[in-house]
Amino acid sequence: MMPRAQHAEATTVPTRRRFTIHDYHRMADAGVLTPDDRVELLDGEIVEMSPIGSRHAGIVDRLNMLLVRRLGHHVIVRVQNPIVLDDYSEPQPDLTLLRARPDYYVGAHPRPADVLLAIEVMDASASYDRTLKLPLYARKHVRELWLVDLPAAAVDVYRRPASAGYREHQRLMRGRRIAPLAFPRVHFRIAEILG
Repeated sequence: MMPRAQHAEATTVPTRRRFTIHDYHRMADAGVLTPDDRVELLDGEIVEMSPIGSRHAGIVDRLNMLLVRRLGHHVIVRVQNPIVLDDYSEPQPDLTLLRARPDYYVGAHPRPADVLLAIEVMDASASYDRTLKLPLYARKHVRELWLVDLPAAAVDVYRRPASAGYREHQRLMRGRRIAPLAFPRVHFRIAEILG
């Protein structure tokens, strides 16, 4: 009887490939990603965004109007446009208050130092925004983040970013008000944000 051959099985673990912003834009240029694809690049992964419902869209529009009316002469208010956090992340916050620049960032998307406030409106996207985007914004030192939590009728305010997360968090309900760190005298009532 012949001895049975012993085969050493090699265990292979699939390697994940992180995409850079350059890769991401090349995919768009080549038509792999189309304008109809609702995706963003987060930590090297292309992530599909939740569809925008009418409530979500209405709150974004209301916030845009409030921010432009009160701060429009001092900042650039961006709606659902990219910011570059690093070579592997290009999220599209619902709203962003940016440092004013004469070129309106035509030459390149804003970076964390340009972002005075990022706002994400959460309806169906609550888990996605809290587990993926919130820690990423903190690690990349976005100085202030508001999560407008529609199901909870609250605004979660995050400040003092650090690698392990934001060191300051406050949940504000109707009846309260908030002012962005960059404009402490400009207040917004939570009720007017939520409608």
